[in-house]
Amino acid sequence: MMTDDNEIMENISDHSDVEINTSSAADVSSVDGDYGASQIQVLEGLEAVRMRPGMYIGSTSERGLHHLVYEVVDNSIDEALAGYCTDVDVVIHEDNSITVTDNGRGIPVDMHESGKPALEVVLTVLHAGGKFGGDGYKVSGGLHGVGVSVVNALSESMEVKVRRDGKVHRMTFERGVTTSSMEVIGTTEESGTQVHFMPDKQIFSVTTYSFDTLKHRLRELAFLNQGITINLTDERTNNKESFHYDGGIRSFVEHLNRKKEKINDDVIYFNGTKDDTVVEIAMQYNDSYQENIYSFVNNINTEEGGTHLAGFKIALTRAANDFAKKAGIIKNNQQNLAGEDVREGLTCVISLKIREPQFEGQTKTKLGNSEVRGIVDAIVSEGLSEYFEEHPNETKSILEKAINASRAREAARRAREMTRRKNALDLSSSLPGKLADCSVRDPKLAEIYIVEGDSAGGSAKQGRDRKFQAILPLRGKILNVEKARLDRIYANAEICTMITAFGNGIGDEFDISKSRYGKIIIMTDADVDGAHIRTLLLTFLYRHMRPLIEQGHVFIAQPPLYQIKKGKKHWYTFSDDELNSKLDEIGRDGISVQRYKGLGEMNPEQLWETTMNPETRTMLQVGMEDAQEADELFTILMGDKVEPRRQFIEDHAKYVRNLDI
Repeated sequence: MMTDDNEIMENISDHSDVEINTSSAADVSSVDGDYGASQIQVLEGLEAVRMRPGMYIGSTSERGLHHLVYEVVDNSIDEALAGYCTDVDVVIHEDNSITVTDNGRGIPVDMHESGKPALEVVLTVLHAGGKFGGDGYKVSGGLHGVGVSVVNALSESMEVKVRRDGKVHRMTFERGVTTSSMEVIGTTEESGTQVHFMPDKQIFSVTTYSFDTLKHRLRELAFLNQGITINLTDERTNNKESFHYDGGIRSFVEHLNRKKEKINDDVIYFNGTKDDTVVEIAMQYNDSYQENIYSFVNNINTEEGGTHLAGFKIALTRAANDFAKKAGIIKNNQQNLAGEDVREGLTCVISLKIREPQFEGQTKTKLGNSEVRGIVDAIVSEGLSEYFEEHPNETKSILEKAINASRAREAARRAREMTRRKNALDLSSSLPGKLADCSVRDPKLAEIYIVEGDSAGGSAKQGRDRKFQAILPLRGKILNVEKARLDRIYANAEICTMITAFGNGIGDEFDISKSRYGKIIIMTDADVDGAHIRTLLLTFLYRHMRPLIEQGHVFIAQPPLYQIKKGKKHWYTFSDDELNSKLDEIGRDGISVQRYKGLGEMNPEQLWETTMNPETRTMLQVGMEDAQEADELFTILMGDKVEPRRQFIEDHAKYVRNLDI
């Protein structure tokens, strides 16, 4: 995803025949011609879907369950991209079935060359759709044609109603098999498709839909498809949300930055078209030290980046340096700004609409079209040059921030080199009296506990299994990295201790293959200070070692709150509710209850028994399903703005448990 400095300063020459528009949203052309059975092409059958559902929807857990909804909604969005759909309604019913309704053209119902209605072909044959050529769709997110047929195969039941050609058509299915032939059940003056399905409990380990998970993706789709209205209704709770953004991805950036202090008040926006590739860019700087760039191709989140992101970074860095030199902000004998300097504090959304995208990478979310890099470079270069010329004050503020970032980066480089020289000979010599390492050298088997203070560290060192458990005690609270650049981070002794112990490096130099431990376990006291230290540690890991969280290597230990003794027996409980429940099984006569306020109050045997023994311990794995909301949460909790933090505390105070005052 990152691009080196030589590549960033490379000139892309072919900027001719590019249409630039810096004031209005991109217009994705609608498709001429009929959309009928002749546009439906069959590639292969459905047989393997139920046998290996993970190949088609990623998993059979919560993620795969929600993916069913996205596949159906994507069909409606494709109709919107083609210019035929303005409204999409998604309903979660009380039985956790789903209905998706749109006002597009409706799935074709005429007879297909296979001898079946096109509607039945689309719903029962894998790789059957209007997106493999011809005039069905010009741009589509669901390019593989597996969507709705896979949903059908993985549903206990499905009912589809199509409003088209003045009639309402209906078909039903069970686990992908047609149970009622297409029939006309009424007349209508409207058009569109309604899909109602019940996920198959034989397939999915989880069948309860999350309103918030669906809300996030549907809101994202509304941002990316300017002017469309998407409604989400939860009949289980009567929750309702409606998403409609006339500002498109400009509104997206405003949403992402709403809790941050902006440097340029108005979102920078431009778009352009070349060779059927439509490019939209929206960007705004804030006073943070992180970059947040979200790139999409045909509404698909390209998490691994690709040629479009490379083209954007090259053009941004070049345009910033060109203007800085022209304005005298950077002298001719001074070093150019690096890409990471120019991107510090940047929030950006890149959205492309491409007729034939080529995806690659481990998760097929990296764009590989080579021609796109030059197209994006050209459009960004033109758009930014125009913005910089017309907004000199805002541009000066942006470049001053980049120059400060450059100075801090150089200071961080010197600090990093000093740390490397200090630690070059022997890891243990750099961590005297702190890291109690384990003997196993296989990262898959090794784990490290991050504990607060010498008292807890002493108990943990004595109680651990030395073969595979390492202990790293920290003194006090680490630096809040949300408010610090790399130079200050490298100057913090406790953070440097962790960086050296983990072995990965941080930021752009992070390399997960160099991990010394497969599990990083945060073990802090169950009080306010412990929660604060835990939050500081998670902020550091999220901002500078994010792949550790993304790939499931970070855990939070769950030490007990209480020990109950009755005679020679004892029990541990982890909450007030569990304590009261236990006291009601065993009775309250002749019992003693000890409340643990700190890990140091436990002897080594107790700490091993309750918190460190893999056979009996309870740990929480830190996940990151929603990077945007995680970013916002860390900004609220650890950033400079007081009001969002106060509002967060007021909104969530009722959920607090075990508060020590």
